[in-house]
Amino acid sequence: MQHSHDALDRPGGIARGRLLSPLRHRDFRILWTGMTVSLVGDGIFLIAIAWESYALWNAPAALSIVSIGMTVPTIAFLLVGGVVSDRHDRRLVMAWADGLRALAVGAVAALVLAGALRFWELVALVALYGVGTAFFTPAFEAVVPQLLPDEDLPQANALDQFVRPLALRLVGPVAGGGLVAASAGVAFAVDAASFAATLAAVLAIRPPTAAATDVHPSTRAALKQGLRFVRRRAWLWGTLVSAGIAYLVFLGPAEVLLPFVVKNDLHGSAGTLGLVLAAGGVGAIGAAAFMARQGHPRRDITFMYATWTLATLAIAGYGLAHAAWQLMAACLLFNALEAAGTIVWATIKQRNVPGLLLGRVSSLDWLISIGLLPLSFALTAPVAAAVGARTTLVGAAVIGAVITFGAYFLPGMRDVERRADPDVEQSLLPTPSEAGV
Repeated sequence: MQHSHDALDRPGGIARGRLLSPLRHRDFRILWTGMTVSLVGDGIFLIAIAWESYALWNAPAALSIVSIGMTVPTIAFLLVGGVVSDRHDRRLVMAWADGLRALAVGAVAALVLAGALRFWELVALVALYGVGTAFFTPAFEAVVPQLLPDEDLPQANALDQFVRPLALRLVGPVAGGGLVAASAGVAFAVDAASFAATLAAVLAIRPPTAAATDVHPSTRAALKQGLRFVRRRAWLWGTLVSAGIAYLVFLGPAEVLLPFVVKNDLHGSAGTLGLVLAAGGVGAIGAAAFMARQGHPRRDITFMYATWTLATLAIAGYGLAHAAWQLMAACLLFNALEAAGTIVWATIKQRNVPGLLLGRVSSLDWLISIGLLPLSFALTAPVAAAVGARTTLVGAAVIGAVITFGAYFLPGMRDVERRADPDVEQSLLPTPSEAGV
């Protein structure tokens, strides 16, 4: 796929060698220092939760139920989280949300170390964790443009996709594999402690200016504003709906069956799973570095859909692999392509969504995209039992890729690629009510 270097001359274009430029800004630098530590803890959590779930019940349904328990509360509270993040100090929203998640993981750690954790308790505690995620995610996505000038946002998104996989998919899983081998309780305890870094960071960020705390519409009106903005833009609603359907098809099988294949087909350890996920981190880091060097593509929607379609197809590698290194190759390819598309998507949203609506639009992004994820987790176990884990993974990859690619051809999907046309440019601008005026 060719990248247009003309994008480098536009506001927000990614300049060569400027991946670290957002770190010049104090508040962003502090936030990402804390986030990096916390993301390492999250990577440890990925290994610990999968292995503990299967330790309590060695069947695909185990991780399916735990994943449902985590995602349903997230979905239920995402819209509220988006409104809260737009109406209140986003620093404090993130602090309270991470405090809740730290308490949940700390409780899991204590129960595991005491040898008293039961499966239903694990599901209940990860549900509490999911509530915290519903408030933290839209607040974090909306606070970044608040901390940086517009021209640094693409670099910030590339840096996000560089640091996040480095911590979450590389360092964290490798450390998690070693910690779980010693004690899953210790792994959970380390993750709980890592939330202190985020808490310290968000509290060290300077408070927002008075303009950020102006009077806001009611919760119902605020939600209607966000929904109206999304509904009027095919590039937004089309991407969110297609992602929701594609995730229904492939994300549950990928997240549930990959650990199952490692443990039961390859007879690997938690360390093996950590190495597979770490390979994905390497792929995402490489993609972030490549995107920072090449720049934001002029045909950004086209580029995004191409990378996401190929990424979804890469999931088939999980079903075809018969050795750990083959799983690592598939995971690397999936995460590299997914990260490249995600960097572009984040920049598209930040350029085309007003700041006052960004928290709500981000929460709608998450809500619609993952709204069917509990159903995906629920269907994974019976489908895998009927046709086999490997066949499920291959079929999910092919069907998910077809859905993703098909959305690219929706009318109006590529309007944001034609902003040079004055008529198109005007049609993309928010109305006064959408902008909160």
